[in-house]
Amino acid sequence: MSNIYIQEPPALGKVLLKTSVGEIDIELWTKEAPKACRNFIQLCMEGYYIGTIFHRVVPGFIVQGGDPNGDGTGGESIYGEPFKDEFHSRLRFNRRGLVAMANAGKDDNGSQFFFTLGATPELQNKHTIFGKVTGETIYNMLKLAEGLIGPDERPEHPHKITSTTVLINPFTDIVPRITSVKIIEPPKKKKKERVGVKNFGLLSFGEEAEQDEDEAQEYRGKPKSTHDLLEDPKLSKKTAAELELEKESMKEEMSNKDLEKKKEETVAAVNNIRDKLSNKKRGKSPENESNKRKKEEDKESSAEEEYYLGKERDMERLKERDRIRNEIRQLKKEMKDTKEDKNKVEDLKEENKSEKSIEDNEMYKQFVEEQEKYKKIKEKIPKKGAARENFTLQLLAKFKNKLHAIKEKNQTENETVKEDDENFNTPDWMGHTLRFEDKGAVLAKDASTKDDDWFDIYDPRNPINKRKREKSNKKSK
Repeated sequence: MSNIYIQEPPALGKVLLKTSVGEIDIELWTKEAPKACRNFIQLCMEGYYIGTIFHRVVPGFIVQGGDPNGDGTGGESIYGEPFKDEFHSRLRFNRRGLVAMANAGKDDNGSQFFFTLGATPELQNKHTIFGKVTGETIYNMLKLAEGLIGPDERPEHPHKITSTTVLINPFTDIVPRITSVKIIEPPKKKKKERVGVKNFGLLSFGEEAEQDEDEAQEYRGKPKSTHDLLEDPKLSKKTAAELELEKESMKEEMSNKDLEKKKEETVAAVNNIRDKLSNKKRGKSPENESNKRKKEEDKESSAEEEYYLGKERDMERLKERDRIRNEIRQLKKEMKDTKEDKNKVEDLKEENKSEKSIEDNEMYKQFVEEQEKYKKIKEKIPKKGAARENFTLQLLAKFKNKLHAIKEKNQTENETVKEDDENFNTPDWMGHTLRFEDKGAVLAKDASTKDDDWFDIYDPRNPINKRKREKSNKKSK
């Protein structure tokens, strides 16, 4: 049995059927039979099978259901027409618990399906296998075949599907056409209970009882405590919930006030920033204005202050202090300026030294002269176009004429030119001719003929050579 499960492909979908015999857990081969699985999952999502019966039972063979008519003649697919069969080489009718589509012929699949109760090889390649019953729920599936069976394979007390649940749906694009219909039962009418009437006139103490009843009616449904009954100022008549509500309302009021304050502060800050920006645009810094205002206020306050003993002395000290501070600031500024001037002078001296050292260098002079030379030559060369082509052709003609002139000169003089190193600096080398040594045809050596140039290969370790040496030694003895 284990090899059967190994041969079967993995299931990707899962549906739970709740029936009158219990739950039946079905795993679906959505990859191998996509059309049948999509049809079954969508019908389960729409509640199509709810209330349908298993109308055909063949013991040891199949249990068939999924027909809303309940007689095997009805049922439609989600496609609006019968869909094609889907056969797979790894899915075979070789055991119980398989779920397949019921049909009346080839490519005639609708909504009806059946469970196998054993191996049914005669159904192979006639019906589409799309699922299997898993776990212990297979025993609930086998219970469907139990009971009395009438004529035409119809059970006398057929079992039905009560609900369907899609546990794993690999087809995420499925949209149910209608949701499962819920049966809404009308609410049951409650009978009115007769309310009893108390007749206190029948009692001897009727008046007292009536007064007590009135008091009870007044406080009925309202539990009272000492807070309500006693008029004590220390005891509050409000409940804890009411007090909490009051606290929350107070907090909300406080938070609203804080928010208003924050808004006012932010508005003031924004206005202040705008004023500063406008002052900057005008060229007046707000700091200077504030300092001026402070000074004016100080002057006014000092004028308003009464004269006291030693006031003039204090004023002189303050003036002296301000004067000293101004002098210190001035000195610092001058020192800073002198330092910057010194640094500038030193930088200029270093630059002059570096320029002089470069000018004194002969290699640098030669380099500069060569650069200027080639710059001048480059300026003479025309830019790309017809002028550039004419210029190159002129250079080529000039070079040819030079070669011809040197050749004619050598022919007229008929003098041998010495091949010295000094000769290569003159244009006479252009008149030289290139000659090679003629050695004649070189023949390959023939292995069959041995001349004086033949090299003998002799290995003293060879056994044949050893025997030859032994023979020669014996002869010499």
